[in-house]
Amino acid sequence: MKNTIAERIQDFLKEFPPFSMLKKEELLMISAQIRVLYLEKGTVVFKQDQKCHDEFYIVREGAIGLYRTTDNEQNLVDICDAGDLFGLRIMIIKKDYRMSAKADEESIVYAIPSSIFKPFIDENKEVNKFLLETFAAHARNYYTETEKGNRIDNTISIDTARDLSTLRTISYRKKPLICKPTAIVKDIALQMNAHKANSIVVTDENKYPLGIITDSDLRAKIATGLFPATSLVTEIMTAPVKTYSKKLTVAEAQIALIKNNISHLCITKDGTRNSKLAGVFSNHDLLVSFGNNPSVLIKEIKRVKKIQRLRYIRKQVERLLQTYLEQDIPTMHILNLISEINDALVVRTIEISLEEMPSPPPVKFSFLVLGSQGRREQLLITDQDNAIVFEDVGKEEYQSTQAYFLELARKITKSLHTIGFEYCPAEMMASNPRWCMSVSEWKTQFTDWMTTPTEESTLLSSIFFDFQSVYGDESMVNELSDVVFDGVNKSNRFLALLGVSALQKPSPLGFFKQFLVEQNGEHKDTFDIKTRAMMVLIDSARILTLYHNLKGINNTLLRYEKLAELEPNNKELFESCAKAFRVLLKFRARQGLIHKDSGRFIKLNTLSKNDKLRLKRCFRPIRDIQEVLRVRFQLKTLM
Repeated sequence: MKNTIAERIQDFLKEFPPFSMLKKEELLMISAQIRVLYLEKGTVVFKQDQKCHDEFYIVREGAIGLYRTTDNEQNLVDICDAGDLFGLRIMIIKKDYRMSAKADEESIVYAIPSSIFKPFIDENKEVNKFLLETFAAHARNYYTETEKGNRIDNTISIDTARDLSTLRTISYRKKPLICKPTAIVKDIALQMNAHKANSIVVTDENKYPLGIITDSDLRAKIATGLFPATSLVTEIMTAPVKTYSKKLTVAEAQIALIKNNISHLCITKDGTRNSKLAGVFSNHDLLVSFGNNPSVLIKEIKRVKKIQRLRYIRKQVERLLQTYLEQDIPTMHILNLISEINDALVVRTIEISLEEMPSPPPVKFSFLVLGSQGRREQLLITDQDNAIVFEDVGKEEYQSTQAYFLELARKITKSLHTIGFEYCPAEMMASNPRWCMSVSEWKTQFTDWMTTPTEESTLLSSIFFDFQSVYGDESMVNELSDVVFDGVNKSNRFLALLGVSALQKPSPLGFFKQFLVEQNGEHKDTFDIKTRAMMVLIDSARILTLYHNLKGINNTLLRYEKLAELEPNNKELFESCAKAFRVLLKFRARQGLIHKDSGRFIKLNTLSKNDKLRLKRCFRPIRDIQEVLRVRFQLKTLM
């Protein structure tokens, strides 16, 4: 006789890992032993510190919240939706529960006997691996970001970094400092200091390398008094030098430095000392080649003279990001590090561009980054969004002053494009006269956006109100912030219109919980993770931050953290929004690294079932935060 209930359970389970890894007859046998639990909202499945049940669970319908109680305060750790497993301790370590499980809404849950399922864990490595990973993911959730942060290592071991990158040829300094054998130590020390160089090569008349002097030589031989500063360079140089050809690989260079216990290699035309010097490769360059230390990369950025070198460094940042994602480093730590490097890239680009201008800036100015970089959320390189604000000048001087900064902006945006930051298709860049104005002009622009809002101004506000100064006079930027918050205080209508924009964002899921994809255009049949998921969370955090007059907080995660403090009644929702946004940020970054793009448009057929489930769990707070905006600003009357 057919067991209809077991078959229905089987039909559901086969869509989700680890059950999808089992044979049909195995799954049917398990399904026949499963208990079906109908849970009212608030029903407790198990409690923290309670002895483990002899079964684990999977959500069929509804949502189960996992809670951790600390100091008599119950905190939401995770929400389990359809297809999610929970209560796995019985399968892994058989100790008391570390969390409580409670139905957040009316739910149906399947209880799976551990004794029935255990043989499949022992026999199937994929099943075993999946359960361990799921258990570990839940376990990680109740460690704070700070606690995880204590275990962070900003460097990558050589074993971790040992991939194809070590087999590529080195990137060395092609214009090293050189001097003649008759040079005086004091003179070459001044030369090294002026060029911020840590070495100088002594060459003969044919530019063949005779010896090398490094910072350590100056410290050990001159600063200690062993030799006077008036000595000839030949008296303190290290000779003979170790020379190699341009085809030296990163791995070979590393071995050469370690083997010879030196910090610099000389690169010559044919790899011998009887050949013209082509460049120098140092320990510092080796670290940059691995791209494994953000402080080293930032130091390197500050020393760069050519924009093309910055492009190479930005590629190294992608490798650093890849490693951080693989190590599951806390999201805020990743954002802070990558943002610091991005800011350093922009600052150095501006400095180089200023050096190329025929004259210094006529007045004070500030270069602003907008959008995701302004929020310090730009993990992957995306379009440029930037602007310039300059000091007020007389009417007769305005045109020439603006012309200067437009020319500077063109150099900056062109160089940023060379580094890898694409031009903004809508030309929201400082090279556009609309985004290069004086303080007063910007104040007028902001005021117009807020007092006579249009569809365009609402869109622009969502980008420009997340501005951050990365170079120049910050006082002018503070003036612009004051204008924004003053406008909000005078009228909530502008916030309401921003709220309408957030509510009108396309939904991520259809009526039957399927992903909604683009219907036409270049990205047809892909899922737009930015517009359909991330932007609602970003917009909502911005609107509520403006509502509460929270100045100086641009980052979406920090905004939700502060909002949770200000509105305890919505604390759980804001924490859920922050958690969802963390997952979406990392998910998009991983997709971008895999497909070598911005990660925005995702081909769903490339995702595993587990990835799709992880995404769907992130969509839950989107609906709830939209409801907060709708009620607070009475948006039904405006739509």
